[in-house]
Amino acid sequence: MLWMQSFRKKKIAELGRIDPLRYRELPRLPLAVWLDRIRSHHNVGSVFRTADAFRVAHIYLGGYTPAPPHRDIHKTALGATETVAWSSEPESLAGLRRRKEEGYTIVGVEQAFGSIPLQAFEVDKNARYLLVLGNEVNGIDEELMGELDHCIEIPQFGSKHSLNISVAAGLLIWHFAAAFGFKAGAE
Repeated sequence: MLWMQSFRKKKIAELGRIDPLRYRELPRLPLAVWLDRIRSHHNVGSVFRTADAFRVAHIYLGGYTPAPPHRDIHKTALGATETVAWSSEPESLAGLRRRKEEGYTIVGVEQAFGSIPLQAFEVDKNARYLLVLGNEVNGIDEELMGELDHCIEIPQFGSKHSLNISVAAGLLIWHFAAAFGFKAGAE
């Protein structure tokens, strides 16, 4: 016997959205994101929106990565620049070194020799992580590669072998959220 499932889209009032003031009080993932030398305002905004969805602790905007307020960031962030903590770090190398001194485990996302496939990367639930995502064309700058504790690669099977940075960020943030046991509706 076939079972037929009926679906209905949720209305805005049924989504259980958290008020921004309440959101700021909720626990965060022990995960921060470093966007290094990103050119696209839309990519930055999209990462903010994903960071809000999974309660990422902080976004660092390294090098010439554009910062809020900017209409193109706000267009894709949909207000997430008001809920996710962020700061600009014009000197990426010095900034990454400061994060390492603060106890972050630095994880780059790059196609590199010795990289670990995403699905094989085991998250230490006692660690704090900083994900480094590099420029849309050139990836992570070579000088920053030496600061990484780990390098993750997202396996790909097509002809392009590249993902938009916001898509890559979404996959990685979700991987860490799942590993840390964050669940839908959990406060």
